[in-house]
Amino acid sequence: RTARRIGMTWMVLCLAGAVAVGFFGIAYFQNNPTLAVGVNANAERVFIELARILFNPWIAGILLSAILAAVMSTLSCQLLVCSSALTEDLYKGLLRKNASQKELVWVGRLMVLLVALIAIALAANPENRVLGLVSYAWAGFGAAFGPVVLFGVCWKRMNRNGALAGMIVGALTVLVWKQYGWLGLYEIIPGFIFASIAIVVFTLMGREPSAEAQQRFAAAEAEFQTK
Repeated sequence: RTARRIGMTWMVLCLAGAVAVGFFGIAYFQNNPTLAVGVNANAERVFIELARILFNPWIAGILLSAILAAVMSTLSCQLLVCSSALTEDLYKGLLRKNASQKELVWVGRLMVLLVALIAIALAANPENRVLGLVSYAWAGFGAAFGPVVLFGVCWKRMNRNGALAGMIVGALTVLVWKQYGWLGLYEIIPGFIFASIAIVVFTLMGREPSAEAQQRFAAAEAEFQTK
């Protein structure tokens, strides 16, 4: 419980700081239009431009190094996660179940290179923006896995078919909605709704989870309520 409170409090502070930088940047560059050349070209540079203009070059360098450190730490984690998923779940799980450890190491290295090349190709497009790519990615993650996680912890009746249907429908809805932009809605909203409907429909069409699974659910729920 303490860790949960600390985590939520820290998240609120981080989001408040990010929003404050945005609002301050709007006010500052509206009052100083001659300094807004970089921001007008790319609004995502607001933090970089504010650091460069308002602070001593040494302080600005430290702030910009913090951005680079955050990018590198996130990038390294994501590369390893993607490589591990492709190597263990796809290559070993489906293609070569008896693959040796040495073979898996080399496949993992190749997957890191492949994912890095795909990321470079996406970043090389000058029309792409970080916020747009991140929002699109999180829409896919949120619509595909969000309803599954919520139903999984709140509804003991949900089964395997419902979970698979929710992930597939949520991801496909985001992909299609992004291309057509119906109603001007952010694609995670219809994706979440349709994924939830798919979970309910396919769960009710299938069998109930085993008695053992329902007992584990009841035990976990009871433990959570005691805390």
